[in-house]
Amino acid sequence: AGDAKIDELEGRIDQMVVRLLALRQPMAGDLRVIVASLKIAGDLERMGDNAKSIAKRASTLSQLPEVGVVHGIVRMAGLAQQLLAQMLDAYARGNLQRAMNVWRRDEEIDSTYTSIFRELLTYMMEHPHYITTATHMLFIAKNIERAGDHATNIAEMAYYIATGKALDMERPKKDKSHLAAAPDVEE
Repeated sequence: AGDAKIDELEGRIDQMVVRLLALRQPMAGDLRVIVASLKIAGDLERMGDNAKSIAKRASTLSQLPEVGVVHGIVRMAGLAQQLLAQMLDAYARGNLQRAMNVWRRDEEIDSTYTSIFRELLTYMMEHPHYITTATHMLFIAKNIERAGDHATNIAEMAYYIATGKALDMERPKKDKSHLAAAPDVEE
């Protein structure tokens, strides 16, 4: 239900940025803050879209048979919420070190996602009558993983604001779900 409000806030930020750029013609650090704020607003809006998608699938899941493979998703969601809260705090305080700690921790979410992916794939192969339920759970897990990526993007913007440079380190990624081969299942 809050997605429309998030979209509205992003639109207002866009308008404020255009106004600031036109009227103030900011330079150096001020321009970095304005540009980064615009990008951060976009990442937060996308997180809102991820949350909306999760809510829709959770509503659908409430109508389907339960699958016992949810603990990893709950843990991953808690981690993503924690990282976002830490990132927003780091951004508000201008704490670059804390922002970089969040940036590094995204790989925890990625690793958890890969584990969930494999677990649900195995579960679907062993229990084909739960494929629909498990597929919705996979989409929820992917939306949570993407939210973690957006928190990482915000950390990169915090780095840009503080240093005036794009982060030149390779983003830590542990999402290996694209490499996951289907496990052997006995028939």
